[in-house]
Amino acid sequence: MDEIKFTIDGIKVKTQKGDTILQAATKNGIYIPHLCHHPDLKPIGACRLCLVENEDGRLVTSCETPAKEGMKVSTTSKRVENSRKMVARLLIANHESECLTCAQNNQCQLQEIASFFGIENENITSLRHSLPEVPIDESNPFFTRDLKKCVLCGICVRTCRDRLGVSAIDFGFRGYETRITTLMDKPILESNCVSCGECVVACPTGALVPKENYKPSREIKTTCTYCGVGCGIYLGVRGEKIISARGDPEHPLSKGNLCVKGRYGFNFINHPNRLTKPLIKKDGVFEKVEWDEALEFAAQNLSKYDNNSFSAISSARCTNEDNYVLQKFTRVVMGTNNIDNSARSCHAPSVAALAESLGSGAMSNSINEIPHAKCLFLIGTNPTDSYPVLSMRIMDAIRNGAKIIVADPRNIDIARHADINIQHNPGTDVALIMGMIRVIIYEDLMDKEFIRERCENFDALLESLDEFDLETVEEITGVNQQKIVEAARLYAKTEPAAIFYSLGITEHSHGTDNVFALSNLALLTGNFGKPYSGVNPIRGQNNVQGSCDMGCLPDSYPGYQKVQNPDAQKKFENAWNSKLSPNIGLKILEMMESARKGEIKAMYIMGENPALSEPDSSNIVRALESTEFLIVQDLFMTETALRADLVLPAVSFAEKDGTFANADRRVQRVRQAIKPVGDSKLDWQIIAEIAKKMGIEGFDYGCSEDVAAEIAGLAPIYGGMYYSCLEEDSKQWPCYHEEHEGTAILHKEHFATENGKAKFIPLSYRKPAELPDEQYPLVLTTGRRIFHYHTSTMTGVNEGLKELYNHDPVEISPEDAEKIGVSDGDWVWVISRRGKIKSPALITDRSPEGLVFMAFHSPETKTNMITSPACDPVTKTPEFKYCAVKIEKCIR
Repeated sequence: MDEIKFTIDGIKVKTQKGDTILQAATKNGIYIPHLCHHPDLKPIGACRLCLVENEDGRLVTSCETPAKEGMKVSTTSKRVENSRKMVARLLIANHESECLTCAQNNQCQLQEIASFFGIENENITSLRHSLPEVPIDESNPFFTRDLKKCVLCGICVRTCRDRLGVSAIDFGFRGYETRITTLMDKPILESNCVSCGECVVACPTGALVPKENYKPSREIKTTCTYCGVGCGIYLGVRGEKIISARGDPEHPLSKGNLCVKGRYGFNFINHPNRLTKPLIKKDGVFEKVEWDEALEFAAQNLSKYDNNSFSAISSARCTNEDNYVLQKFTRVVMGTNNIDNSARSCHAPSVAALAESLGSGAMSNSINEIPHAKCLFLIGTNPTDSYPVLSMRIMDAIRNGAKIIVADPRNIDIARHADINIQHNPGTDVALIMGMIRVIIYEDLMDKEFIRERCENFDALLESLDEFDLETVEEITGVNQQKIVEAARLYAKTEPAAIFYSLGITEHSHGTDNVFALSNLALLTGNFGKPYSGVNPIRGQNNVQGSCDMGCLPDSYPGYQKVQNPDAQKKFENAWNSKLSPNIGLKILEMMESARKGEIKAMYIMGENPALSEPDSSNIVRALESTEFLIVQDLFMTETALRADLVLPAVSFAEKDGTFANADRRVQRVRQAIKPVGDSKLDWQIIAEIAKKMGIEGFDYGCSEDVAAEIAGLAPIYGGMYYSCLEEDSKQWPCYHEEHEGTAILHKEHFATENGKAKFIPLSYRKPAELPDEQYPLVLTTGRRIFHYHTSTMTGVNEGLKELYNHDPVEISPEDAEKIGVSDGDWVWVISRRGKIKSPALITDRSPEGLVFMAFHSPETKTNMITSPACDPVTKTPEFKYCAVKIEKCIR
């Protein structure tokens, strides 16, 4: 950007063109008092404390006034001083003055301003009114609202409205009675507040403060352990306890922002229910044992089983290093490729489809591009609940003028901000997308040069469009033809355009086809290989990308090198000094089926809870109970661990060094903040010690960094991911060597296919596997809610999060509720062909008639007892997003 020079108080300063006077002054170390300004928000000049005098003698707000070449401003003239001081005195006069007992003492901007102007209580006695009797709002479990300390700067209102798109609070009442309020002036807990704490962090006074406000003795920079965004955080430590978490303002994606889980969901780390000793089940009862006995017990039992009778499930919550060692153990020690991870239940269709069409199964672009995107097509994703900080980046894009297309069967929150909102019938994504493709082709909106130079198989795609005339598409999807045309035109004409999707696309019996369709759409319009474009699967868990990268897949070694490729097999045999199987292993649901049949006799599950997370979970439990020997390695006694013969206590992300790979292929450091709790051990360390007990060489790692170095030496896409290269900043794979900067955008010059060209895939529409009928007339779809993570293993021990959200309600439309005869809050039976569960009814217009929604977090509700085990034929990913149910009222 261009640099400009001007004068403040006779001092020559430099700043960037476009900066305001306040920004320029701050950069040059000149203090201008202010209260309503926040660097992440559009300036509004409300507090009038930042007034400066220009050359014309006019007082202007420095937060709103752009700095100009050669201008001269004064921040210290008598007019400026008098105006500012009067404003400050009025603000302080109407503010509660018990500073020493305020949680913001010495951090309050109003206190700083009072000190700057030398204002004491005796200076403002004549101005002081009696403070309004507004009771302190302590309804939220994590923070307190004290409106007697509010200066009406509006930062909290603008943060909630503009940055989050929530609008839980606003200005209310009039004149002297004006205050920040919720709808109907109810307590904040009864509003639509998502408890992220962004307003608390931004508040310049003590009006919003955390309930637990302990000062840490030190802070450790690390990466959040929840969703796939991979936010940067600082963990606050006192002694050997984590007491706080705050966002890293320098992080390239999260920029200091956190969601409710990232900011407040850390107390699981030191929770008294943590597993701290190994447990062996003896006569049906768990007994605590020492590590040597537990490791010997594991080694002796595992030695009984050959390669075809063992399987392992790795964890999207564990580090790359943990996952790498488990897949190596499975292949080297147990002699099988029966290794899989939770990506099987979510993004396996992304890996399969994008690898076939593009040559790489990961996000093509970067999350930090979102704020400057021109057009975002959000389909099958609910970012406000599932990826809240990514949703904040979408709100940044909306403020910057981006066009937004939302396609989801439910009326999700982000749809309120969409230019085009499509509510299509569930399970009809292929028809919708192919209908858009047909419009783009027939209206000649495609990128012909891109198709000619960089793609193949276009004619086959063209032929497959015969079954997707708009009348048919409308009949299948329930979407008006004109809206499909408008969406197609907006996506094709706005250059560039990016597609973001998640499990609403992949968790179907035709999930791979859904991803193929999105790839076709982006290829057709040339939306690859450039900023603000691409096809971008959003990963749901912190390291689901990394667990796949590490080879925790039945057909791939680390770095997606195929087990059936003789060269790859030989490479890893030489590296690991072991004979490896060339046969593709079992996927998770295949493992469970084999266990029920008695074919899989031993299983090792690290950091996953399939007893709750997999579909038709009663059958999963039967499979786990059918194994002869089950090892579960976790933080808590989960529903899966209860079925184990051996439970091994692992450490949390705060107790280990390692790396996570987030949704956009960004490999980031995880840093140890405290010692392992109790006698818990690092996941990779436990596995390595079992291998050594079994007499296998090659597991003599001294630390996590040793494991990372081995990964870098074997997986070319991680070739530059040594800790020394990641200490200062993250890198996105592929990163081929230590000097390589990483790859922010894939497919710039060619695709990662054999001939360098992307492939169009012809498609047909297939209905979901299980359709509603007279007996089961409703469709159930499942998903996440913002307050919990996966099966609540970590968040379920947080009383604050449980207060915000406990049981998984069934969201039902007013029309369906009236038919069934249920009212909001009534307890109902949700019944499928596999069983029934009890849940409170939540009547909402988010669900259209005929569609009900449930999350899968609550161990009491057990939503996955009733979901369908029908799978995508290519990847065996279950159809969590569609099954037939009926609802009956019950007495709790």
